[in-house]
Amino acid sequence: MKNVRLQKKLVLSALFAALISAACFIQIPLPGGIPIVLQDMMAMLSGLLLGPIFGGLAVLIFLLLGSIGLPVFSGKAGLHILLNGPTSGFLWGYLLAAIIGGLFLRLTLSKTNKSASAQWLLISVAALLSTIIAFACGIAGGIIIMKISFAKAIASYLLPFIPGNLVKLVLMILLCKKLRPTIISYTN
Repeated sequence: MKNVRLQKKLVLSALFAALISAACFIQIPLPGGIPIVLQDMMAMLSGLLLGPIFGGLAVLIFLLLGSIGLPVFSGKAGLHILLNGPTSGFLWGYLLAAIIGGLFLRLTLSKTNKSASAQWLLISVAALLSTIIAFACGIAGGIIIMKISFAKAIASYLLPFIPGNLVKLVLMILLCKKLRPTIISYTN
């Protein structure tokens, strides 16, 4: 029985890695070279839905696919994008966001029965926490790799993305609330 559960979780990790990868092709280009994509939402959602280990594994698979040459980093590929590209901070941030967001939900939405309003609140906090982590890493990457000031990093890496990320945040919360019980039931 444990083997079957593990296999289901691994399949879901692979599926989410594919969803994260495919989401890079849904993008809105912006000046400055960093487009608005659904990739970040899918990466964070993997942690919220699959938990820190298997959600993190999904993002790690995605990062490995891009580093070996599949164009999943907003249509680009290669280890150099992951290590010193303008979006490398975001890419690593996806991994950290999936792990921490998934861990937060696992610890707060444990096996005890929470009220519907408490579930909404905890899922909302986890989604917001994941988003903040991804953007903090993206901004840090811009400062370190692109050697720009904090103010320039905020102006380039955060401000243009706030409206789109508010929409993605709402979608992430709604999808997590709807799909999480089904995924938990499937993997148990």
